[in-house]
Amino acid sequence: MLYRKIPKTGDSLSILGFGCMRLPTDEKGSIDKKRAIEQIRYAIDNGVNYLDTAWPYHSGNSELLVADALGQGYREKVRLATKLPSWMIKSRDDMDYYLNAQLEKLKTGHIDYYLIHNLAGPIWEKLKSFGVLEFIDRAKQSGRIVNAGFSFHGKIDDFKTIVDDYPWEMCQIQYNYLDEELQAGTEGLEYAASKNLGIVIMEPLRGGNLGIPEPPPDVDAIWKEAPHLRTPVEWALRWIWNRPEVTVVLSGMNEEAHIKENLAIADDGYPDSLTEEELKLVNRVTNRYRKLMKVGCTGCEYCKPCPSGVNISGCFEILNKFHLFKNEDEAKFMYAIRMAGAITGTEPAFASQCTQCGECLEKCPQGIAIPDFLEEVAAAFEDENFEQRIAMGKKMLKIE
Repeated sequence: MLYRKIPKTGDSLSILGFGCMRLPTDEKGSIDKKRAIEQIRYAIDNGVNYLDTAWPYHSGNSELLVADALGQGYREKVRLATKLPSWMIKSRDDMDYYLNAQLEKLKTGHIDYYLIHNLAGPIWEKLKSFGVLEFIDRAKQSGRIVNAGFSFHGKIDDFKTIVDDYPWEMCQIQYNYLDEELQAGTEGLEYAASKNLGIVIMEPLRGGNLGIPEPPPDVDAIWKEAPHLRTPVEWALRWIWNRPEVTVVLSGMNEEAHIKENLAIADDGYPDSLTEEELKLVNRVTNRYRKLMKVGCTGCEYCKPCPSGVNISGCFEILNKFHLFKNEDEAKFMYAIRMAGAITGTEPAFASQCTQCGECLEKCPQGIAIPDFLEEVAAAFEDENFEQRIAMGKKMLKIE
């Protein structure tokens, strides 16, 4: 494992961090506690020392699971990060309420890196009016938090304003080779680094889309031109670690094989280690993906819950894979069986259930025109044979 330092604190953090938003789940959709704890501890035993969770992850259960995983002496081996749920704050008192509740849930006396969650310009201005800057100062003085930061999903000008409004120790941004100009992007990465902030990267695989083992043929052909062959996951992670400004890359690792793969890749994640030829190759892949992908959804699920019960990210995942792989029959069948709830035993969550209420538009950090794309999903997959595919899927799964 390689490590990089947070400039203002001197903390030496593993370049691979464990993101606890997508932990393994059981057949009921609850966290598979035994597997999740084993996975987190395995990562720590193999050098990972930065864990990231948040209040809403896994419907509020991620922090509780992390607390259990960090028992038996594991808490002392890591720097723990969680986040203030900014959208739930209605007053100055709320900030202390959530922080104190998180300390209790996490069974710890302090949070090493406490982030203000999911910031953009308007919500930041509202939090400032509630006294968030004083809250951070007092929380530090009381020892409840050690370092302060923020996670960001907004426009670059707002990002710079937030960076300049407080002497943060770190920030967390979305960054991958498809998103150099999205949200904070490369400009924000360099700006934060110029202010000596540690920088934690989320969505390095863009919701998993950049790590598909068998990428689209057009993309795969480009990768095979490389003088040194790598997996899609390795290309994506190495491209980010190539930037010396990056401190930690978060990965939501819910499969044992993924953890082992990412740990192995992290051993070679040196800055400035990719050649000019390799960087040009990645740029060609970027351009090809942009032509193939339909929706820029990362699967973060901030759009949930949908008042009409639509599985928004699931719909977009299938639409994107359809455009990437052109397998119409498979896409239609998977849409029918997944959105009918046949696999999970949940209520139907079809795109056609969308009433265009617009609530998701306010939540989406990617700024996606969700209702418009849901119309496209319904048109593509809910044809005259739709009900027949649902019945066939239930029969295959032996569901009455």
